[in-house]
Amino acid sequence: MIKIGDKVSVLDDAIDGVVTAVNGKTITIDTTDGFELNFQENELIVIGNKELSINFNKKEIVNQKEIAKPNYINREKKSKKEVPVPDFDLHIEKLVKNHKSLSNHEILTIQTETAKRHIDFAIRNRIPKIVLIHGVGEGILKAELDFLLGRYDSITFQEANYQKYGQGATEVYFKQNK
Repeated sequence: MIKIGDKVSVLDDAIDGVVTAVNGKTITIDTTDGFELNFQENELIVIGNKELSINFNKKEIVNQKEIAKPNYINREKKSKKEVPVPDFDLHIEKLVKNHKSLSNHEILTIQTETAKRHIDFAIRNRIPKIVLIHGVGEGILKAELDFLLGRYDSITFQEANYQKYGQGATEVYFKQNK
C-alpha cells in the first residue's frame, strides 16, 4: 500500500519522486525534476525502504528484504612494494652536453664507462635488476656491453622487454650472495 511521503519509482520509466497525494488507485507524485505527475498504483514501486512492495493488479504482492552486499576482503599479503626496475639510457646525448666534437672512440668509451659505473653501483647496493638502454644503431655499443657483462661472474643478461624498450635495451640480472 503506497502512502503519502513514500519515495517511489515508475516501473516502465526512469522517473522517481515522492508521493504527494493518494486518490483511490491514482497516485500523485512530485518528481525529482520538479513535476507533479499522476500514475496508477500498479505502475509504481516504493523505493528507499528496507522492504519493497510491488503490486501487480492486487493479484500478487512480492516482499523482498534488502540483500546485504558480501564483505570481500583482499587476503593477499603484500610483502613489499614493487620497486620499478631502474633503466639507464646510454645514448651519448643523454650523457654529455656537447658530443659533436667527440670521436666515435671517445663516445663509445664514455658509454661503456657509464654502463660499468651503473653495474658496479647495482652490485654494491644489491639491486637485483637494471636495464641498460643502448639503442639499435649499428650494434657496436651492444657488442661492447655484451663483452663487458660477460666479464662478470655474478651477472646474467638478456634483451629487455620488447614492448617497453623495443630492440635497443638489455636487462641485467645480478645474482645475490647471501
